[in-house]
Amino acid sequence: MTLKRDRVFWTVSLQLAIINIYLGGFGPAQPLLRAEQHTSLTVAGLHGTAMGVAAILAGFMTPHIVHKFGRAAASWLGFALFAAGVLMFVFCPPVSLTLLATLLGGFGVSTVINTMVTQLSGHYPKDATAAISQSSGIASAGYIIGTLSVGAIASTSMSWRLGLLSVVPLAFLLYLYARPHISKEHVPPANGPERGALSTKFWIAWIGFIACISTEFATTFWAAALVRDRVGSSAAISTLSMLAFGIGMAIGRWFGPTLLRRLNLDSKLKSVLTFQFVGFGIFWFSHIMWLSLLTLLMVGAGVSMQFALSSTRLIQLSDGRPELAVGRSSLAAGIAIAAAPFLLGVFGDHLGISRAYLMVPVLIVIALGTIIAIPTQSRALEASK
Repeated sequence: MTLKRDRVFWTVSLQLAIINIYLGGFGPAQPLLRAEQHTSLTVAGLHGTAMGVAAILAGFMTPHIVHKFGRAAASWLGFALFAAGVLMFVFCPPVSLTLLATLLGGFGVSTVINTMVTQLSGHYPKDATAAISQSSGIASAGYIIGTLSVGAIASTSMSWRLGLLSVVPLAFLLYLYARPHISKEHVPPANGPERGALSTKFWIAWIGFIACISTEFATTFWAAALVRDRVGSSAAISTLSMLAFGIGMAIGRWFGPTLLRRLNLDSKLKSVLTFQFVGFGIFWFSHIMWLSLLTLLMVGAGVSMQFALSSTRLIQLSDGRPELAVGRSSLAAGIAIAAAPFLLGVFGDHLGISRAYLMVPVLIVIALGTIIAIPTQSRALEASK
């Protein structure tokens, strides 16, 4: 079945793309930020922790925000908070304020992502995984633009923060475009936000979700530092090397649903995790720039569909409570985002970034283990939908 990409799809996708322009510059720019603020790897890793805490807060708040305002309005509220956080990050350079800005913007980012999952799942009930993955693929184009802009500006005399500032006018233009189509009508369900206890199977799969997101953000935040350590490249070139990771993400998210359409949900997730494991193993051993770039592309392709597939697994295991499942997935993402970059920074300060990065394959194995332990009941082929 061909996915019909309508106004809902493109509005949500462009929101994500603009957010990823920021994230594409923010993660790889951590070595630049650390040099500017004269901080250790541990302190620099606190920016990831702030983003993770924001995701945890958003996980608890999103079901209530959606209940009151509706999914579309909630996404725009998150988008506004994201833009406010970016402005604060760019114009307030002290580390205490960049941490606060990351917390504010991160809450907005997580709110947009949470509502994206439920908007597309509800809008495409038979093609949810493909819709979420391809929407994320478009978002990856933003990640690539963000990485390019920050890396290019870092090699000049201008401040690399200008590359992040571009998302604010883009966000405003998207709002002007979408405003006439934003529904003003929303009647909160009388029975309140989705609630109740989730099953043991859900929580085991939830642990796997944490492992998946941890590998993504560990790579996003510190792969540039590993490239610099192994290859000896400059901070600017190491930052630009993350472009390969972004390209791999974009390719995997756009073409992955088609390539893997004949596999069931669990087999798809096992396949991309295995591909990431192989790519990361070669990347970790590499001391050659071109090989590091090639394997970073492989890692990006492996990571690409994990969020969409893991989120779909959680929704299927939620007993018909998608908002609650996505809210709890945001809690998992927050734990991953807060812990993985920070722990890598701590381990990097004590063991060196190369040894610290061995936590990534361990996380991949944990994720694979949860899929084997808790299979979903979905056995339908994507091609038959």
